[in-house]
Amino acid sequence: MLTLIVLLLLLWVIGGIAGLVLKGLLWLFWLSLILFVITAVFGFIKGLFTKK
Repeated sequence: MLTLIVLLLLLWVIGGIAGLVLKGLLWLFWLSLILFVITAVFGFIKGLFTKK
């Protein structure tokens, strides 16, 4: 599960950079930023409730 979260976070970062670099894709940056935050919060909450 940790691998999936890290992979998604990396995908959102790449999408955000592409949104900043490519003209007319600023919406992709904002979408990636929102998805990054949602994924990070989900991963943090999931990490709080895992049994060790």
